[in-house]
Amino acid sequence: MSTVLDRRTRIVDSAIELIATRGLRALTHRALDTALDLPAGSTSYYFRTKRALIEAVVDRIHTRSRDDFASMRRDLNDQVTTANIARWLDRLLAHRRDHLIVRHALLVDLMGDAELRSRLTASLFSLDKARELFAAFGSRTPESDAADFIAVLEGILFDRYAGARMHLPAGTAGSIRQLERILAVHLSGLGERPIRMGLGSR
Repeated sequence: MSTVLDRRTRIVDSAIELIATRGLRALTHRALDTALDLPAGSTSYYFRTKRALIEAVVDRIHTRSRDDFASMRRDLNDQVTTANIARWLDRLLAHRRDHLIVRHALLVDLMGDAELRSRLTASLFSLDKARELFAAFGSRTPESDAADFIAVLEGILFDRYAGARMHLPAGTAGSIRQLERILAVHLSGLGERPIRMGLGSR
């Protein structure tokens, strides 16, 4: 069973790399067989259709996000500050750039697929948890403040992995400072009271 799971994981990870480097149109069963040096038909044995492949990619991004956020909460002492949020975003940029690119490509491609889009939309940031965060900050409009903040986070990430500042290297002190400056401006009216982490995907 572990061999089957390992091969499925290899195929899904290869699919993510393929989409990130060559675009969604490059995703085919044959291309994955070639990339992984597998016998022809191997990928289609595990994932019968392109839709099944995409579903597996969505699940992989969602699960990895959930696990990473749980780990980050422990590492950053479970507190929300602009510095800790900046460190979290920098980790995403440094270690999961392919996931960010693929998530964006699929969000655009799956405009008519409410089920998969909802999973992708919530795969990095939880609106419910962000709402709780702003309520704890004392916001009078936690619903709209949470939605606005998630939009800011999405924009910050896009700017760094595909936008005008994609040249800035992640995983550096300068990267974290750049991210923190933007967050500080947006959160300046809320103060810097640390509270329990509550932004990540469920």
